[in-house]
Amino acid sequence: MKKAKTTAVAMSAADRKKWKRFKLFLFILPGVLLVLIFSYLPLWGWSFAFFQYRPGRALFDCDFVGWDNFTQLFGNAVMRKNLIRVLKNTFGIHFLGYVFSPLPMLFAVLLSEIRSKKFQKLVQTFTTLPHFISWVIMFSLALSMFGSNGLFNTVLKDLGISANVNFLNSDKHVWLAQVLLQQWKGLGWSAIIYFAAIAGLDQELYEAAMVDGAGRWAKIRYITIPLLIPTYFVLLIMSIGNFLNTGVDQYLAFGNALNKEYIEVLDLYVYNLGIGSGQISFSVAVGVMKSLVAVVLFATANFASKKIRGTSVF
Repeated sequence: MKKAKTTAVAMSAADRKKWKRFKLFLFILPGVLLVLIFSYLPLWGWSFAFFQYRPGRALFDCDFVGWDNFTQLFGNAVMRKNLIRVLKNTFGIHFLGYVFSPLPMLFAVLLSEIRSKKFQKLVQTFTTLPHFISWVIMFSLALSMFGSNGLFNTVLKDLGISANVNFLNSDKHVWLAQVLLQQWKGLGWSAIIYFAAIAGLDQELYEAAMVDGAGRWAKIRYITIPLLIPTYFVLLIMSIGNFLNTGVDQYLAFGNALNKEYIEVLDLYVYNLGIGSGQISFSVAVGVMKSLVAVVLFATANFASKKIRGTSVF
């Protein structure tokens, strides 16, 4: 009798454990469905790369060309030249972005040292707001500041300097200008995760440093920044996975006839091929290549980080 009661209690405990796990699964189910719908279901579009698709016709009514679009990507001299130019722009902008990538961490560290909490929140709010502004509005703001008749040139004229510097229509320093615009738009937003990491640091380390006579700069140098470095590298590895995903909005808004050769990145190139030139199948082939290269880059960066630093994403 006792044995049967013990078995029933054990079974009920096991059932409760299973029910608890099922409830946890229900919590993550909406997120899993969103990933499946918006990340995996669109992979069906890759099939367009193996057909000579013509708008208005069903996919399977179009000619099946197999790997022809991929071979044309590297076999055609004109296409290869354009692809090399576009990849050069993409790599150049990204590498410059990595040079400026410590800025959000340094900004978060310095802002966290401000003793006035009201001023700290005010600065954080104003630096985060540009993230929610579209690139079209950012272009309008940049045009009013750096255009031919913008604020910067107006000040130069008032100072007696007649040189009219048109930053937005110049083909010089295009990569640097675009990276600085990215920093302007995303600095506050990118710093949020570092604010959270700083809030979670062990305060006993700072108290021990104060006992040893460390000042504010010493605590930043020897405690705060070293403890934030693992977070920085995890974010860096994840950004390498998006190395070729530069986006379209920014470069479409700031692109013009004078800087097109230097501002056309891979995503904008795919957009121009598919929407501008109507080469949908070829643009999909370029997109497939881009995704595969991104996966390889992410896996390589993650493996290298795991071997060198012992820290990785997975």
